[in-house]
Amino acid sequence: MNISEIKELLAQFDQSSLREFSYKNGTDELKFSKNEHQAPEFPPVPHFAHPAPVSAEVPAVQATAPIATDAPTATESGQAEGEVVESPLVGVAYLSPSPDKPAFVAVGDSVKKGQTLLIIEAMKVMNEVPSPRDGVVTEILVNNEDMIEYGKGLVRIK
Repeated sequence: MNISEIKELLAQFDQSSLREFSYKNGTDELKFSKNEHQAPEFPPVPHFAHPAPVSAEVPAVQATAPIATDAPTATESGQAEGEVVESPLVGVAYLSPSPDKPAFVAVGDSVKKGQTLLIIEAMKVMNEVPSPRDGVVTEILVNNEDMIEYGKGLVRIK
């Protein structure tokens, strides 16, 4: 294929409604594209096998006197008391209305039914999660900007 044939093909391609054109024979290969941005080619993702779980014995630790904290007390099972407020949708959790504002609620705060506990962003929409009842926040189960699944525990209210 000579240069004049290539120029003729290119001129016809420019005047056509085609977005891409490719031509290949034994020795020549041409590719024309009107697309401004081509998708980058990424190398294949390697597959890693998960190693078998390793069991190790943990040495016993001698118990000491409990340390006093401002946090609410937990039940015998080690879990804070109260009803868990679950996520009504999948998205990203935000604990405050904006990065420079304080959190909607903190552990130990009293909340009223309908008060905003946090926001879940889903498809660029900010969805407020309201408190289902009056109570006291005993535990916040998510971190700011965590990816949240439907039904995941968000906050515990006693």
